[in-house]
Amino acid sequence: MPPEAPAPGELRRVRWWQRRAIRAAGLVILLALSGLVILALVREQTGTEGFLVGLGLATVPVPLLVAAFRWLDRVAPGPWRNLLFSFAWGACAAALIAIVANSFAIRWIATATADPTSADTLGATVIAPIVEESAKAAAVLLVFLFRRRDFTGVVDGMVIAGVTATGFAFTENILYLGNAFVTDQLSHDSGLASVTAATFFVRVVMSPFAHPMFTVLTGIGFGIAAFSAQRLRVRRVLLPLTGLILAMGVHALWNGSAVFGQYGFFTVYALFMLPCFGLLTWLAIWTRQRELRMIRAELPVYVAAGWLTPPEPYALGSMRARSLARDYAAYTWGKAAARTVAEYEMYATSLAFLRHRGRKGRAGADFVARERELLHRLWERREPARPALAYAARATAPVPFAGPYGPFPYGQQPQPYPVAQAYPAAQSYPAAQPYNPYRT
Repeated sequence: MPPEAPAPGELRRVRWWQRRAIRAAGLVILLALSGLVILALVREQTGTEGFLVGLGLATVPVPLLVAAFRWLDRVAPGPWRNLLFSFAWGACAAALIAIVANSFAIRWIATATADPTSADTLGATVIAPIVEESAKAAAVLLVFLFRRRDFTGVVDGMVIAGVTATGFAFTENILYLGNAFVTDQLSHDSGLASVTAATFFVRVVMSPFAHPMFTVLTGIGFGIAAFSAQRLRVRRVLLPLTGLILAMGVHALWNGSAVFGQYGFFTVYALFMLPCFGLLTWLAIWTRQRELRMIRAELPVYVAAGWLTPPEPYALGSMRARSLARDYAAYTWGKAAARTVAEYEMYATSLAFLRHRGRKGRAGADFVARERELLHRLWERREPARPALAYAARATAPVPFAGPYGPFPYGQQPQPYPVAQAYPAAQSYPAAQPYNPYRT
């Protein structure tokens, strides 16, 4: 007998996985080839010894910057694959595009004007910001287009853009520090008076945030566009372009600071770069706190519908309570339970963001299916998550808290209790359904 033909739904899923696998394989090959080419180019300019010295020194700020952006993304952490792609794109593809395009443009300008000095100045202040910020923005655009479910707001845009720029700065620092080391080898300079020490101080100590700060402006534009309604197409196009233009402008000012006289660099650094960095840091922290407030505001409707318990919106809207819930689950039931609680927190956060977009008319056509999927995932993980979150809510509540487990006086240490007594395994799905903003 001939084999049974696959169902239409199965065939669509197979084709979707095939297309996804082909895209992923193509992307990996592109990044790998870019990495090999950029490695060869940098090693050719710096030599093997200079490359190794530059690599070691350029690695210093990378863990700190990645940890900072990962901390910012803790409320609704995106998958690691997005961060790995962003860093690899910045370090390999964007850096290769920048080196090739900048070199070509500077040689063309020098040939056309017969003035190598003005070509270098124009290349640093005009060409480099345009080329580099466009190359880095491509990573944000790709995540925005092909990982739309993971790109929901300003924080996601800032994180993807910042990690991409961190990768780009990493490769650029290898080149600059490696060349500085070669210069010191030729001039026999060493110690604090060396070019390597000066380059390390300026690029790694004083301004490790420079490239991330530029590209974060592009990420903010994409983040606001992601939060905008689908029908506002002009706005969704203009906002990322505006962010990109701002990134190019700030980058050009920073590169051109050396042209402004002997103290131009320090003037721009003190009067512009540091205030901009402080403003963006405040914006990042404020946006993160806004997300936590949004969680507390959106989830109570699911408490009324029976999907969540009363302590959960408060606990999920506090990073301290969320961490305490994971610790409680790990101490009481083990690491597997802690991972389950972490997944519960992630899905609950996604549910709150989804509902907020739906209530504002900014959700997609798959709102109902996505909401049902998230509720189902929460329900599967309720056994360890609910008692852990209730414990965390009671432990962190600033006022006397009363819930399904009785009153809890402020300052008193809560006692562990078995999950089976709090929520029997035989409990079924609640009959009440959450409010659907698209229901007519």
